[in-house]
Amino acid sequence: MAIDTEAIKKHIRGIIIALGDDPEREGLVDTPKRVAKMYEKVFEGMNYTNDEIADMFNKTFSIDNNDSEQDMVIVKDIEVFSYCEHHLALMYDMKVSIAYLPKNKVIGISKLARIADMVAKRLQLQERIGSDIAEIVQKITGSDDVAVLIEGCHSCMTARGIKKTASKTVTTTLRGRFKTDAMLQNQLFR
Repeated sequence: MAIDTEAIKKHIRGIIIALGDDPEREGLVDTPKRVAKMYEKVFEGMNYTNDEIADMFNKTFSIDNNDSEQDMVIVKDIEVFSYCEHHLALMYDMKVSIAYLPKNKVIGISKLARIADMVAKRLQLQERIGSDIAEIVQKITGSDDVAVLIEGCHSCMTARGIKKTASKTVTTTLRGRFKTDAMLQNQLFR
């Protein structure tokens, strides 16, 4: 699915009018074009399914499997932002941590950051960002044992409605042994 920048321009122009402003005013003339260009970048992930993202970032390295399934790989504090599908409000200061137990291979660690970034570039819920990342990491690594922790601020909480500016939302997505193994959970939540 390609992002329709012409439709975005038309609708942003309509929003400007609906807000009671003049889309021909000097400061607003190019706003629809700028917003369309921005949306093309910040919603790039809308162009891809989880399977396509898995194919895009499927760079793994074989490992010796002696006890490697007991070792945890974790990349912490991957910074992303997204947009809430309920209000089109910014989700910001988001930090994603991804952990998995290798199964014969490991993924290039920069690919974990790229996966998190691409998944966040969709109209999203924080909970779904975690489950999408977990699904993609499972597909690439072949490991059932994946965990994703996300902490972030939501402008639908901080800038509108209740306006609780210090609030953060924390979500956890636990798959495989991360759901049941207390020792793994303790390592993860340190």
